[in-house]
Amino acid sequence: MKNNKAFKKIKMFQNNLKALVKKSRKKFLEHKPEKSQEPFDYKRPHLLAYRLIGEKTERALPLFKDLDSNLQRSGLKVTFKAYVSLTVFATILISLAALASVPSLLFFAFKLPLLSAIMFGIGGSLFTSAFSIIGFYVYPIYRADKLRRELEDELPFTTGYMAILTSAGVSPEKIFYSLSNLSVPLTVSEEAKDIVRDVNLFGLDIISALEKTSKRTSSERFREMLEGFISTIHSGSNLAAYLREKSRQYMKLKRINLRKFSDSLSMLSEFYVALLVTGPLLFVIMLAVMAMLGGGTLGALGPDILLQMLTYLGIPLGSIMFLIILDAVSPKW
Repeated sequence: MKNNKAFKKIKMFQNNLKALVKKSRKKFLEHKPEKSQEPFDYKRPHLLAYRLIGEKTERALPLFKDLDSNLQRSGLKVTFKAYVSLTVFATILISLAALASVPSLLFFAFKLPLLSAIMFGIGGSLFTSAFSIIGFYVYPIYRADKLRRELEDELPFTTGYMAILTSAGVSPEKIFYSLSNLSVPLTVSEEAKDIVRDVNLFGLDIISALEKTSKRTSSERFREMLEGFISTIHSGSNLAAYLREKSRQYMKLKRINLRKFSDSLSMLSEFYVALLVTGPLLFVIMLAVMAMLGGGTLGALGPDILLQMLTYLGIPLGSIMFLIILDAVSPKW
């Protein structure tokens, strides 16, 4: 009997303890502070810039009025206000970094006078600010042009693939759905994904979705193909024959463009040898001879500083610019 009573008391104590723990846990969850903001995504810095200075950049929007259309053609998934906020925010950070680092580097590493180092720092800050704004302004244009070239490079194969699907009796909606799910990542797949999104998510018909894409795209040939695609559907003509003819036309244009690229590549190679191989060698020899004769200074910059600037700034920046130009004229296929 005594053992049964002791067992019942222990059981009652355990139940009371469990109830107390559940009650305390419930109160803790009720009073738990909620997260006020989402964690910062380092892959989308425009969100942080828009949160910090988005409202303060309203006055600067008219200065970037041509940027909105370029953003739409470039394929960047960034709104106009967020991109302008990122431009202003990044420019401020870069200019402050240049204003602090350039005088320190010149004063401590190159032993320049303090006043000259500060003046170079102010000039470097203004230069980096202008370079940052120009870079952010030009980047969507560069992206739009790159998107145009990639689309036009893929058009001969894309139209041929679409002609095969059309000959098999596949509907236009299924054609662009198939293009959006290709195993090989292509630029036309991104355009097809936008068309499928407009149809399935926004409820547009295939004609309206194609018209919207044709107005937004940066490629004249792709726009022409989509408009012809729409006209062929409206008129009830043979869509497969239209796509096969377009594929032949684009293949002829591609052969012509490849011949032009071979000529441009030979000219670019001559420019590279003259500006980034022979030019620096002549400049180094000239500075060495002028230093031996007691000259070769450019204001407060001596021959050794000029050589270091040429080695660590001039040649790398020139090589980067050459790579950008080469990427801008090189076909993808």
